[in-house]
Amino acid sequence: MIPMTLAEIAHAVSGRLDTVSDDQATVTAPTAFDSRQVEAGGLFAALGGNRVDGHDFASAAIEKGAVAVLGSRPTGTPAVIVDDVVAAMSDLAHAVATRYTGRVLAITGSAGKTSTKDLLTQILARHGSVVATERSFNNEIGFPHTVLRVESDTDFLVLEMGARGRGHISHLAAIARPQIGAVLGIGSAHIGEFGSREAIAVAKRELVEALDATGIAILNADDPLVNAMAEHTRAQVLRFGTNPDGDVRATDIDLDTNARAQFTLRHGNNAAPVTLGVVGEHHLTNALAAAALALSSGVEFATVAEGLNGAELVSGSRMEVTERPDGVTVINDAFNASPESVEAALRSLATIAATVRPTVAVLGEMRELGDTAPALHATIGRQVADLGIGTLITVGGHHAELMATAARDAGSVQVTHVETKGQVLDLLNEGLRGRDVVLIKGANSAGLFETAATLATGH
Repeated sequence: MIPMTLAEIAHAVSGRLDTVSDDQATVTAPTAFDSRQVEAGGLFAALGGNRVDGHDFASAAIEKGAVAVLGSRPTGTPAVIVDDVVAAMSDLAHAVATRYTGRVLAITGSAGKTSTKDLLTQILARHGSVVATERSFNNEIGFPHTVLRVESDTDFLVLEMGARGRGHISHLAAIARPQIGAVLGIGSAHIGEFGSREAIAVAKRELVEALDATGIAILNADDPLVNAMAEHTRAQVLRFGTNPDGDVRATDIDLDTNARAQFTLRHGNNAAPVTLGVVGEHHLTNALAAAALALSSGVEFATVAEGLNGAELVSGSRMEVTERPDGVTVINDAFNASPESVEAALRSLATIAATVRPTVAVLGEMRELGDTAPALHATIGRQVADLGIGTLITVGGHHAELMATAARDAGSVQVTHVETKGQVLDLLNEGLRGRDVVLIKGANSAGLFETAATLATGH
């Protein structure tokens, strides 16, 4: 964190100091909301919760080296007392962001934010120091947590921006104003909350609306809803995609036998061959977005191409491939699921199946799809059959059953439906043989990433 005294922090968050003997004591390390992750010189944010209350761990945080606690009530430890700890984290992050002089880059979209961030971070790290969103900490808690990790000499601050309603991205952009913002695409994720893809687009375009005239809006030329956002920003527009009109584009696209994209990256008169290290043709979009963000940040084209070559995802449960000693391949893509991401993962599985390897898809229910959920789950079931996937195991309630029924009716897929993830491992362990390829995907709340992780170990 950019150093601030307790007096400065109290002023920034409109709080009062309690049990503080020296208001000039300086916080130099990041703010943590888990007492086990407190660093010496940091600040501990005592968040309330349904099961645990961070205030109960205030003393433990101080013992680990926290300078003070950011809390809503006294704890008998040095503290900055505020009415709302979450709001105070945002206020503090804003104060830190105004002192930060490096480049702020923001990423939003219905899918691919974390994957793009992972690829971008690997490119930028070749050019300078980077602080980026951990995992998918892109909401009202995770976003300020990321900003509060930035240091005075950090070159790039890379921020994911999630949205579950209108105004969410505007709020995040006001905490740390980005100079460069990318919108990846508009899909069906959270359509149950927004009502339509058009409504999702209105919420996502808040990022480019937040950019000023000196900024750069990075837009997906292959997505009409995103491409149209050029009319809603004062910033310079840079487009990416496979569309010939893209400023940063891919040509000569191919997939290897492991469904890894190979292509020629082009920008202006520059061209270079790239082979990604991550499975899935859909990551081509994420790679092009990462390239456009990096180029807009002043990174040389050659460095961008070198950074993308062999680049992999470091955030878990996203097309994470494990080759077991017995020959079984496990693809863990179970961090989350939308209709578009499930279809993309299935296409990758089918590409691998073209090498005449038996394929198994374990699919949990998708969430937050509203009235469209029955039809979208049935569509996924038919896609499993159309792509020639050999075995389908669906996990969950009524919508998972719809997926199973549609697959069974559409083709010669061996289909099994189970209600709980606990039944999946027994089914797989009984039937898997060497050379089988297993894809596991579902909504985060289904917890199938735990099943995938266990399966990957072979136990």
